[in-house]
Amino acid sequence: MSLLDAVLLGIIQGLTEFLPISSSGHLVLGQELLHIAHRSNIAFEVFVHFGTFLSVVFMFWKDIKLIFFSICELCKNPAKLKLLFKTNEHFKIAIFIIIGSIPAAIVGIKFEKEIGLLFNDPKFVSVMLLITGLILFLTKFSNPKEGSSVSFASAIIIGIAQAVAIIPGISRSGITISSALFAGISRENAAKFSFLMALPVILGATILKANEVLQSSISNGELLVYFVGTVVAAISGYASIRVVLGLLKKKRFSWFSYYCFIVGILGILFIG
Repeated sequence: MSLLDAVLLGIIQGLTEFLPISSSGHLVLGQELLHIAHRSNIAFEVFVHFGTFLSVVFMFWKDIKLIFFSICELCKNPAKLKLLFKTNEHFKIAIFIIIGSIPAAIVGIKFEKEIGLLFNDPKFVSVMLLITGLILFLTKFSNPKEGSSVSFASAIIIGIAQAVAIIPGISRSGITISSALFAGISRENAAKFSFLMALPVILGATILKANEVLQSSISNGELLVYFVGTVVAAISGYASIRVVLGLLKKKRFSWFSYYCFIVGILGILFIG
């Protein structure tokens, strides 16, 4: 893989990880177009995923810091669990993130091999992009309530949606934000919860593949390529989060559906 490939795929990963257009789907199609074998680039995927992890940390640092402090407070005094849940909004978010992450963790671990095979089928990925587009389009008819936050029930619903998004071509941010909007959660809180909930998922996927990276030998040249991809993914990921937040605020989230329809149709017709 060349530096140019690393930059291009880093941009694709960073933009599509948080734009509701499926990062996994675009990586599959991008690698197909660039004639890069998916199985030979596990290490690169680990690095660029870590880059997108950093972009969320940068964007929501204040919230992440308060979530961390609330968990530390619980560790100091476990008896305050109920009190913290009732009075500390960031601790409540932490609990809901854990709840919402369970379905994806179960599906990811139990069906890792089966899901991995889907990454080798660009046609299937293209069809899933069409489904993502349909979900995004339907958000035009959602009725989110201003100020409404995530509840126990909605955390489970969003978590199940996130588990479905393990399928390449189904956008994680797209389906989780959409499900939150359908559940009546405000646009701002829907986006924030979706992006924060991405942290354990991205970190978990990185750890699962990290063992393969550690067992392989990486040259200094490859390390430079991976570093460049990571930096590019972090920068483009940060930019994509800002774009999503802006369009959500303007009630234009469904606009992404048209892009998914176009890429999905083109993928079916011309790729694979």
